[in-house]
Amino acid sequence: MNITPLDIQQQQFKGKMLGGLDPNDVDAFLQIVAAEMETLIRENTELKEQGRKVALQLEELSQREVTLRETMLAAQKISEEMKANAQKEAKLIVSEAELKGERIVADAENRLLQLQNQIHDTRRQKTQFESNLKSLLEAHLKLLSLDESA
Repeated sequence: MNITPLDIQQQQFKGKMLGGLDPNDVDAFLQIVAAEMETLIRENTELKEQGRKVALQLEELSQREVTLRETMLAAQKISEEMKANAQKEAKLIVSEAELKGERIVADAENRLLQLQNQIHDTRRQKTQFESNLKSLLEAHLKLLSLDESA
């Protein structure tokens, strides 16, 4: 059974026996007990409300912590993915550069071979031209020699 401050204030005691309690003292004490009980009930209610608020704050903080952890994990995962993608992209760029370099070297070697062939052909043509010119000059010299002797 719950006793309220009002129950204490309204409490009546039965008749007075010889040597019983002074009703004024009893009433005064009951007033003090009722006031103290009222204070305690108010404090208890306030503490319960504070406890409820703290529990709500704790729940909110717990939810924030979960969200923060999930966010941190997601950020870490994204960071790792970005790092992996950057490494893949760097390898791809290096591979493409190596391939391009190899093509440039191969093209240069082909161009060198072409130029060497052109030089060889030009030398051959020069030699052939010199030989033909020499033959032509000798033929003209013979013709001139024949003309002079005749």
